[in-house]
Amino acid sequence: MSKTRTNVVFGIGNPNAKILFIGEGPGQNEDLTGIPFVGRGGKLLDKMLEEINLSREKNIYIANMVKCRPPNNRDPLPEEIDCCIDYLRCQFKIIRPKIIVCVGRIAAMRIIKNDFRVTREHGVWFTKKNVHIMGTFHPAALLRNPNNLPQAQDDFKKLKEKIFEVAPEIYE
Repeated sequence: MSKTRTNVVFGIGNPNAKILFIGEGPGQNEDLTGIPFVGRGGKLLDKMLEEINLSREKNIYIANMVKCRPPNNRDPLPEEIDCCIDYLRCQFKIIRPKIIVCVGRIAAMRIIKNDFRVTREHGVWFTKKNVHIMGTFHPAALLRNPNNLPQAQDDFKKLKEKIFEVAPEIYE
């Protein structure tokens, strides 16, 4: 993947955030800018974050499973994720989040459990080593299937409730 990339898309946001959003990997717009979740999907994510008083500039950090765009915008392969997972682990160690939101099935299958089904398990909280983890729909999937948007918005309401439970200082 690194041979075909324009930019490494490492991450963006507050490095002291208590919430880490993890997507699958950069798309074309992300590859061109070096910033995760830009373009139409990123605008939708920003709008959903804004609805619960979160922003990438202020109180969250956004990263991806892989740091380079997979060719033809395909899903990252397991071996590609394996090559990049140590970067994500380092980001986790630096940020030390209390909450992780897996954006889409690829991230959820690696972080939560390998048989995670986003259509059935979105919005469900899991806990690993005192970190609260939830999977939700990827914004690009919501753009393709807007019928899932109300469910995704409910997931973000659950996120806000979890923030008040484990990290209320985010809203101070």
